[in-house]
Amino acid sequence: MLVADYDIVFQEVPDETTLALNISDCPHHCPGCHSSYLWQPVGDELTQEWLLVQLERYPYITCVSIQGGDRDYHEVERVAQWVHEHGKKTCWYTGFKQMPHNLQLRHFDFVKVGPYIEALGGLKSKTTNQRFYRVEHPAGHTDADITMENATLIDCTELFWK
Repeated sequence: MLVADYDIVFQEVPDETTLALNISDCPHHCPGCHSSYLWQPVGDELTQEWLLVQLERYPYITCVSIQGGDRDYHEVERVAQWVHEHGKKTCWYTGFKQMPHNLQLRHFDFVKVGPYIEALGGLKSKTTNQRFYRVEHPAGHTDADITMENATLIDCTELFWK
């Protein structure tokens, strides 16, 4: 995965100080996309070493959000696992219409699902098709068996409308 750019943000994940990683080579090419520069494979390889430098540079962040990465969601899982092991929350913004069924959610705290549809607007629009969820990990399950089938996704999209 290639990181085209990144920023420290306060709106992508409510109540979190977030390191947002913009991943390039997006396969969705949504009409009206505000980040169409991410359609091409540009940027630096997202490595654990690169990410460790960022976590050390910005020790006050509470969450890392992977914005994209849909071409290889298993790599998104691996990055999220590594981030969790370093004590930070994780979020994934994906343009998929729904989460892949074989995605392991054990390393995600939040997920945003849905392609951008210009007529419906983004997360700040009450008419949006996109949904932002907090992942609730089920009691009695080990981290190894938290999947789409047994995790609870709490819809928190309305937090963006305030």
